[in-house]
Amino acid sequence: MAASESVNPVDLLREQIEGASPDVLQAMIKTFAQALMSAEADAICGAGYGQRSEDRVNSRNGYRPREWDTRAGTIDLAIPKLRQGSYFPDWLLTHRRRAEQALVSVVATSYLLGVSTRRVEKLVEQLGIRQLSKSQVSEMAAHLDAQVEAFRNRPLDSGHYTFVWMDALTMKVREAGRTVNVHALIAVGVNADGGREVLGLDVASDEDGAGWLAFLRSLTARGLTGVRLVISDAHAGLVAAIGAALPGASWQRCRTHYLRNLLTKVPKSAQPWIATLVRTIFDQPDTDAVRAQFTRVVTTIEARFPAAAEHLDTARDDLLAFTGFPREIWRQIWSNNPQERLNKEIRRRTDVVGIFPNRPAIIRLVGAVLAEQTDEWTEGRRYMGLELLAKARLIPAQPDRHDTDQDEPTPIAA
Repeated sequence: MAASESVNPVDLLREQIEGASPDVLQAMIKTFAQALMSAEADAICGAGYGQRSEDRVNSRNGYRPREWDTRAGTIDLAIPKLRQGSYFPDWLLTHRRRAEQALVSVVATSYLLGVSTRRVEKLVEQLGIRQLSKSQVSEMAAHLDAQVEAFRNRPLDSGHYTFVWMDALTMKVREAGRTVNVHALIAVGVNADGGREVLGLDVASDEDGAGWLAFLRSLTARGLTGVRLVISDAHAGLVAAIGAALPGASWQRCRTHYLRNLLTKVPKSAQPWIATLVRTIFDQPDTDAVRAQFTRVVTTIEARFPAAAEHLDTARDDLLAFTGFPREIWRQIWSNNPQERLNKEIRRRTDVVGIFPNRPAIIRLVGAVLAEQTDEWTEGRRYMGLELLAKARLIPAQPDRHDTDQDEPTPIAA
């Protein structure tokens, strides 16, 4: 391939723009790159192309083709050749490295967004990059592993984490030739500065007491201290794990998840009435009023649906744990809704993948999403005021009401 002997960038770019060429950015980069190489070759030769000069020490001898991967795509360049010696633009190598780094960033970000390998290949083809294999894509994404591991294993040294939300997300992964369900265990806490941060991530085969206990112990080993309240759904074994790993911490059962469970105990026609009744419990102005209203609601439901009333009464202590803390933060700690919003973002990324090839792939993607979210929280405003946090910490820790000799927590009907 040969380049034009006389390059006029302005005229060429005007033609591209007037013609509404979709490759105008590539054309711009190619035009200026060719013009720069031509100028450098002229400087080495001591005279411009086709010019007679006593200062000339070398002359041109055609071109050799070279593909250049840039942010705008793969560009076909014509590098000038010399009759004596050789010429190669050092800046082209430098920019190639930068372009490769940009490509790695694009591909890794695609993984971060939950794009499958096949779709990543199509993405880079649209960017104009050619001959990118699946193995190359995977290798490029692997650079996230070190960052994610550093994030997952960082010391939790931001002081006391008074409130902690926990949840488990089911993921599909291929293991031993089969597709199985595993559980991504996630913990989010409020640090001493009043900001939220993701405390940990792990993948467990079963969402049971052993899995939660190992997860909580890994958090305490990294420095998790001062937990007064854990908010979550009624995950199997979690309550017993809290008693074993976080002595003095209470458990708040998510009111939103619990209400969904309670409504399954009554006919569909009665569900709006039950839901309205239960919500009145949380609309009260103080702790005494909340507890009194809870008793009234149980009595009212019992007249028509005794089983549902018993179900609600059994969950009384777990649903009202939030009342032991300042009224101003009740809305923030009586449900797992903050965690649910994070879960939706994780699902948005992971649903595109569908079935993960292995567990490290889950850690890579979900861990990167969580690290990204923690950065956003760090830059945002406080989730809780420092005065309210200090007031919450003045409340004595709850006595351990969990029997650590039990294999499972007190049974809670779903």
